[in-house]
Amino acid sequence: VLDPLSGETRARSLDVLRPGGILVSLLNGGSPQEAAKAAELGIRVETLLVESDHAGMKAIADLVEAGSLRAHIEATFPLADAAKAHALGETGRTTGKIVLVVE
Repeated sequence: VLDPLSGETRARSLDVLRPGGILVSLLNGGSPQEAAKAAELGIRVETLLVESDHAGMKAIADLVEAGSLRAHIEATFPLADAAKAHALGETGRTTGKIVLVVE
């Protein structure tokens, strides 16, 4: 399971993994109780943190400039419609980024 949310989602994820499964969280967290439950279930819990650095950011910028990396934009909204943009994001049905346009 790749968990980008943590909290309750992270805790529920332990219940869907089989022994030998791996829970990878993109956020710090977890408790001693969670670690004990994971060990009891035979599940490995890992945390993957990404930190930006100059070389990494330059490599990403180079990919964008070369056209190899593009962001998929689901929708754009003027800043005045930020509530509508937020409502769309809350549906959980978007496949790309929601962009607010500031004039």
